[in-house]
Amino acid sequence: MNIDKIKPLKILYPACILFFIFLFTLSAHALDVPKLQGHVNDYANMLSPSTKAELEKELNSFEQTDSTQIVILTIPSLEGEVLGEFSIKAAEAWMIGQKGKDNGIIITVAKQEKKIRVEVGRGLEGVLTDLAAGRIVNLVIEPRFKRGDFDGGFVAGVHSLIDATRGEFKADKNHLPKKKDTIHSFLTILIFGGIVLLFIGSMSRIFGGVSGAIGLPALVHLALTPIGLIVFIGVSAAGLLAGLFLPKLFSSGSH
Repeated sequence: MNIDKIKPLKILYPACILFFIFLFTLSAHALDVPKLQGHVNDYANMLSPSTKAELEKELNSFEQTDSTQIVILTIPSLEGEVLGEFSIKAAEAWMIGQKGKDNGIIITVAKQEKKIRVEVGRGLEGVLTDLAAGRIVNLVIEPRFKRGDFDGGFVAGVHSLIDATRGEFKADKNHLPKKKDTIHSFLTILIFGGIVLLFIGSMSRIFGGVSGAIGLPALVHLALTPIGLIVFIGVSAAGLLAGLFLPKLFSSGSH
């Protein structure tokens, strides 16, 4: 009998047993998908009774008219699970969406972890992309949740998802860039860029003219997009003149 062959087997066998016990323990502690109660499944008690009833009625009506099914699921905690994986598991267990169309949407919220997820069926990816779903979470639902307005977050989120499936969703105006911020960015880029162009132009009048004609419109284009053809031509002319004459003034003043 070969002792060297027996020893590895004696070690490998109990190791395999322990590995399978470990896998079984993990599966035993996996978070179970709760029972489907309807369109609104508020297991974390985040919604008021009136809002819950309102959403249930609205989502049922939307399913009847548009055939798209939107389901809400709130849970107290993920208990170590990944929200995305659990959302998919719930969607598959509940068979959200019509058979053959895969046109279901599930909004999953883990209260303790403060995480929100919107899973969209493949049948809706043409009208509701992952990017659009993410924008709805970030711009519509999450800000209201942070203010403690769970009812408002769910209602606004549902309305945005409905609008998105109909091609009517627009980002929340409160989160769009403000005109004042755009002007500040424009001036900052223009000032710093202009200094660079003047420095380059001081080396040569011809080089300054070319850099002014090309560089200044490019700066405006970067700072304020889109730009019209007339504005572009006008700024090009201004840049050419600035590049030709300003360096001369600077150079003459230095003597």
